[in-house]
Amino acid sequence: MSFWHDPGIWQRFPTLAAVAADVADVDRMGAVCEPVARHLQVASDRLALADGDDGAEGRWPEIQAWRRVFSQLGLKPTQVRCAAEALLRRLRKEGSLPTLHPLIDLCNALSVRFAVPVAVFDADRVAWPLVVREADGSEHHESFSGASESPERGEIIFADAQGHAHARRWAHRQSRKSGVTAATRRVLVVAEAHHAGGADGIDALQALLAEDLVSTGARVLAARRLTSQSPRFDLQRTSSGAV
Repeated sequence: MSFWHDPGIWQRFPTLAAVAADVADVDRMGAVCEPVARHLQVASDRLALADGDDGAEGRWPEIQAWRRVFSQLGLKPTQVRCAAEALLRRLRKEGSLPTLHPLIDLCNALSVRFAVPVAVFDADRVAWPLVVREADGSEHHESFSGASESPERGEIIFADAQGHAHARRWAHRQSRKSGVTAATRRVLVVAEAHHAGGADGIDALQALLAEDLVSTGARVLAARRLTSQSPRFDLQRTSSGAV
């Protein structure tokens, strides 16, 4: 039950900063209205500084860094956006984000506060290990619409041992297969950045996540920054021996 980025990812993208967290008791979570509102306000205040500038978030250094990554991957960054940029666009246009699940709402709010993508995977729906790597073309992805897709060869995906792509185009779109539901008990949370100072930002994000979860009923079992020298994150075992 481990997660890591393939060595080739670290070599190809030396700007990568990543943090992973093992979160348990997700099904016991209570309301997260207060921390979500606080994080959304920070993001909204930053957007307001642009004084109505349409697409302002696209010029933030955090988003610009992901756009450069997507361009390097041969993707058009204004057509395929990282999850954080998509959320920021929605917040700017609508003034809020949809309410989905306490943990997802919290992670989405932290994503827009720090302008970095945050992925959340139901640990019971992953055939471990989960690896960020280039697709070989044989993998499959279940979209939220229920459609089955095949990632293109060379596309960066979050792939498990059974060849399921739990996220496509790196930080663009996750799979329904490991999406968080009311029955989810345990998750892996991953935040990634490429901008200067990104490591400090995702460390702060992880610290706030752990702090916010204290009063909700969920808990962080383990969390740490991942590096090219220490890329592997192992989920903790419970007293029953389960993930």
